[in-house]
Amino acid sequence: MKTKSLTEKYLSDANYLRSSRKFDEEGEFFWRSPSNIALIKYWGKKENQIPNNPSLSFSLSNSYTDTKISYKPNKKDNQINIEFYFENTPNKEFEQRIKNYFEKISDFEPFLKQYKIEIYSSNSFPHSSGIASSASALSSIALGICSIERKLFNTLDSREEFYQKASFLARIGSGSACRSIYDGFNLWGYTEFIADSSDEVAIPINNYVNDIFFDLRDTILIVSSEKKKVSSSQGHSLMEKHIFAEARYNKAIANLKEFISALKTGDLNQSANIIRNEALMLHALMMSSDPPFILIKPETLRIINLIDNFIKDTNLPITYTLDAGPNLHLIYPNQYHPQVLDFIKLLVIDIINYENIKFDFIGGGCQLLAEK
Repeated sequence: MKTKSLTEKYLSDANYLRSSRKFDEEGEFFWRSPSNIALIKYWGKKENQIPNNPSLSFSLSNSYTDTKISYKPNKKDNQINIEFYFENTPNKEFEQRIKNYFEKISDFEPFLKQYKIEIYSSNSFPHSSGIASSASALSSIALGICSIERKLFNTLDSREEFYQKASFLARIGSGSACRSIYDGFNLWGYTEFIADSSDEVAIPINNYVNDIFFDLRDTILIVSSEKKKVSSSQGHSLMEKHIFAEARYNKAIANLKEFISALKTGDLNQSANIIRNEALMLHALMMSSDPPFILIKPETLRIINLIDNFIKDTNLPITYTLDAGPNLHLIYPNQYHPQVLDFIKLLVIDIINYENIKFDFIGGGCQLLAEK
């Protein structure tokens, strides 16, 4: 007997939410959700935010979004009615994005059209700082939506059910957001060698990870805070006809398998090599797409050369990654922080200002901060 997909399950569950029709209450939830940094990259997707290859990330500690989401009966019958504020200021551009997002998920959460929703969001980190704000923002909103559902309809009563649906809804808003629900290491995308892996949600995989990896640091070197000339969505779409697409997806799966093996055995050097390989491959795909585009800056390359020489000279298990942008993430065990800090102060400081360096750690998952 074929098992229902989560999409089918949540569409079926929506029939119960419609029939219950509890649209005369009001309340508020306040969630904190971390950003995450992908080590095995997701680049290229199918319809409905389904990835062409699995990805793996870890959640951050100091980089998060706080979101207060309130609801009350909607005077605009059967319409999405939201207001969005960032840092207590109306943000019409992101408000429209959230409206579009709510339209997409209203088949799963039909009550969204029966309530007026107000969202107040703020980040612990600046925009365009090399930290994925869409991941933390959309996951915190998805958590708020699940909280409203649970309060109104007495559903999602187990932690597993609650977080799984939050990850599902977050994915529809931003692919990487589905990995920002849980703490530690998270996998998104089906792969035959990880039980319960799924294209529809992320799953925590901390039980596959040696203790040595749980004190990793992520020191972010902000080369540029300019808005990207090519968005991630545009970059994903260029993978559809990319000449290296099939080879990339096969290599991502191979890298994931090797990486999980390194996580299990505590092989810091092997994991460092794979993380670096994934980052450089991501940008090679951008440069070889049609049309090609380049998101790294000359300063990025200068710093990469310095890091490569530093690793060669010290033989330390230090590595780096980049998301779809020019900013570098130095990844390394906490015990090597003094050496990395000396390296930054001696060499990198000539390229970027110290205030453009952000220090973070592998961290916990989401937190419910308050509710009314």
